[in-house]
This record gives sequence, C-alpha cells and structure tokens, in this order.
Amino acid sequence: MDNSELLPVGRRVAYWRGRRKLSQQVLADRLGKSKSWVDKVERGVRSLDRVSTLRDIAAVLRIDTAVLLGRDAKPAGMAERVESVERVRTALSSYEIALERPTSDRVLPLDRLVRQAGHVWTTFQHARYPQVVDLVPGLLAEAQRAHARDPGAGRVPLVEAYRVTGSVLVKLGAPDVAWLAVDRAMLAATGDRVLVAAAAVQLGQVLHAAGRARVAKSVMLAAAYRIAPPTSGSGDPAELSLCGTLLVQAALASARDGNDRAAVGLLVEAGEIAARVGDGHDHHRTGFGPTAVELARVAVAVERGDAEEAVARHERVTGRDGWRWLSAEHRAAYLVDAARAYLHADDPVGAGRVLVEADRIAPAEIRHRPAGRDMLAQIARESTAPTTLIQLAATIGVG
Repeated sequence: MDNSELLPVGRRVAYWRGRRKLSQQVLADRLGKSKSWVDKVERGVRSLDRVSTLRDIAAVLRIDTAVLLGRDAKPAGMAERVESVERVRTALSSYEIALERPTSDRVLPLDRLVRQAGHVWTTFQHARYPQVVDLVPGLLAEAQRAHARDPGAGRVPLVEAYRVTGSVLVKLGAPDVAWLAVDRAMLAATGDRVLVAAAAVQLGQVLHAAGRARVAKSVMLAAAYRIAPPTSGSGDPAELSLCGTLLVQAALASARDGNDRAAVGLLVEAGEIAARVGDGHDHHRTGFGPTAVELARVAVAVERGDAEEAVARHERVTGRDGWRWLSAEHRAAYLVDAARAYLHADDPVGAGRVLVEADRIAPAEIRHRPAGRDMLAQIARESTAPTTLIQLAATIGVG
C-alpha cells in the first residue's frame, strides 16, 4: 500500500506535489490559483468539493483523480503511466542535435522516415498507447537528425513526430509535457500554413486538457480561419478537414467556457465544411467529417447539461456508417465522454454499457488513460452498475 492512501485528501496533494518536486507556488501557478490557496488545501483548512478542481489538480500532479481521493487499489497502473511519461520526457529533453553531439551520423532516407511516422500514427489510432510510447523516442531522434541534415525535406516528418508525441502525452494525462512537444511542432511548422494548422490540432488538445478553454477558443479560431478557403465552395478536402477540426475544437472550448451560443454557431460552420469533405477520410489524422461534427454536438450537449439531447444524439450517431469508419482511438475516446451523458441522465446502466463498448473497441482508452479510469471508477461505484463493469474495475484496480 502506498503511504499516501492513509492521508486526508489535502495531505495527498502535498504528498504527490513533493513526489513531483513542485513547490506550492509552481502548483498554484499551473492551477491558476494562489500559493495561499494551495497551502490551505494541503493543511485541510480549505476543502476540495468540486470534481473539476480535483481533476485539475490530478492532471498537474500526473495521477488519477481516484488516487487523489485514495480510491486506487493498484497504484502500479498509475506508476506505469508515470514511467511512460518520463520516458517520453527524456526523449524530448535530448538536445544532441542543437549541441552538435548527434548520437549517430546515420540519417534515415526520407521515404523510410515518413513510413515510420505513419506507422506510429497508425499505432496511436489503434489506441495502442504503450507501444506508441516505445516507438516515440526513436521516431523523435530520427526526425531530428533528418531535419538537421535537410531542414526543408525533414520538416514534415519532424512536425508529425511532435504531433503524435503530443497526442499520446495528452492521453497519458501529461498536458505539461505534451505542451513541450506541441510547442516544438508549432515552431517547426512556422511558415507553412498547412503544417501550422495540423500542429494546431494537437495544440487545441493540450489547451483543452490543461483547462484553458478561453485561450483554446481564441487560438483555434485564429488557426482555423488562417487555413480556411478564400471563397465559399473552394478548398481541397485536406485543408477543409483541418479547418473543420479546428472549428470543432473551438466549439468544444466555447462550451467548456459556458458560451453555448458560440459553440452551436461554430458547429454549424464545421458542419457545412464537413458536408463537403464527407465521411470515411482521415486527412492529416483528423478523422473529420459529418460524423465527427455530430460527435462534437453530443459533447457540447453534455457540457451545457442537456443529458437527454446528448443521449438521443449519441444513439443516432453510433448507428451511422461514418461511425464505423472512425479510428478505434476516436470512437473509444468519444465513448468515454458519452458515458457522462448517461450518468447525467441518471442512467448508470447505460453509462456502463457505453464504457464496456469503449473497452471492447480500445482497451487502452480505459486502462491507460486517466480520464477513462476516472469514468470507470465513477460508474463502478453506482449501485446499479453492470456486473461486467464492476469486474473490469476490479481487474484494473479502480473503484
């Protein structure tokens, strides 16, 4: 048993803050709070009674919310994720090229490097996150060497390497490290409007995970309108997919920020673009199309508290052909969010059914992603939770 399990929640915050080598001021800054607020929380003077605040603290400390609440029966699962994050952090912390100390003079041919980046992306889209963590350090090293040798030809694979690295770090609940990867992607992409828009997709994910909804909306809109076609009816499908995806992210950020009207309007714009792209495509690894926009409408309905609309939309959209054409990662991640709609509708059985389906499609989305584990723990505590879900929670040590 970890010693932190015996502590009140405030002391657990202090314990994990110490483990992460963060000062009270640094923790406060990352949460957007004062140092005094953190001190009062850790001393038990101020209670933590908002789920959103607990999740924000857990995200900064890179632990499950369940661990913060002392409900994780198997800290090993969390420890494995921390180890995975540290491996990627180490890879991102290598400055061999900048210091002119390359680990090898060998540079992969560009076509092989592009295939390698594509393989890592495909592995991610199959939600095989542990394997992605294994592959990312090598991909980053190869892409950095190729870019150092030929900045022009090596730019695209370098941006793609940073993009997929940022995506998997968000999955592992490490938006702070993901920010480093995405920031490098944006810098490498500077000057190329398409690459900037592609990197901005991951930037939106990081800002969303970090709880910076208002900033996310502003940045996503700027990126979307920069890649938008000059006239209505023009634009190629790849660029339209980037523009539409960024509009969807801006809509989700607006909903999170409480601006429902803006969220609905942005989804109307995204829907018009999606109709021109169609389903069944995956330009720039976005999976954008009419079905993706409809999934976003479900998420917006959940954010504004309209559980009935969210559930109704969810049950319609998962019957579409476009649903089956989305990647396993895309579908399972959405289902974790959709489970919230059923909980808000006082239907834990439905929530459990949705989460079991997510586990069937992509087990790592539940077993390795903190958000998935948190949702599993929440549903498993319901008295009417399905037996299969309770067994799953027991198997992976949450509850």
